[in-house]
Amino acid sequence: MIQPAAVIFDYGKVLSISQQPSDMEAMARVAGIDVPVMHDLYWKYRLAFDRRDLSIEDYWKTIAREGGAVLRNGTMEEIIRLDNESWSRPNPVVVTWAGEIRRSGIRTAILSNMPITLRRYLTENALWLRDFEYATWSCDVNAVKPEPAIYWHTLNALKLQPGDTLFLDDKEENVAGAREVGMHAILFENPAQAWSELRGRFALPPLAAG
Repeated sequence: MIQPAAVIFDYGKVLSISQQPSDMEAMARVAGIDVPVMHDLYWKYRLAFDRRDLSIEDYWKTIAREGGAVLRNGTMEEIIRLDNESWSRPNPVVVTWAGEIRRSGIRTAILSNMPITLRRYLTENALWLRDFEYATWSCDVNAVKPEPAIYWHTLNALKLQPGDTLFLDDKEENVAGAREVGMHAILFENPAQAWSELRGRFALPPLAAG
């Protein structure tokens, strides 16, 4: 059985629950863009925003322009607020499990693609994130998963070899990227599915089904 020195968590859809359809609907309504168009444009440019290749204004103005809308005074600020809040709901089962992992003597960290607006919001409001030893946010290192550089940034910060870590992410390409640098990695779809893959392979506290 593998004993990881550290468990590294993705944030969105792992430590937090997924953005809800009502969240995208609210942003689309404020922007004056049809929901399917808003959804497609939001994700089309998201990695560039996460990497900080696009500034805050460039990201939202590009979405508005291609969606045929004009962001009036205060509109961008309202959309940013809605976007931040849509990703700020912790997954209590996984957050509790991370605490149990720490108490068992295993280190915990975060590795997430995230834009600067959300990172600032969570730093100020999600105080539970401070329980993790280290957090790599893509906007701070100008790299995104599944690029090797972002995994190595986290490993170097923790002073660990890839094979000493376990990474959980909700996207297969990000799991594959972690495995390519030598990390143990598991696709996270839900707690029950994740634990079925972890149980018997990794020496960890049990993960409740939720």
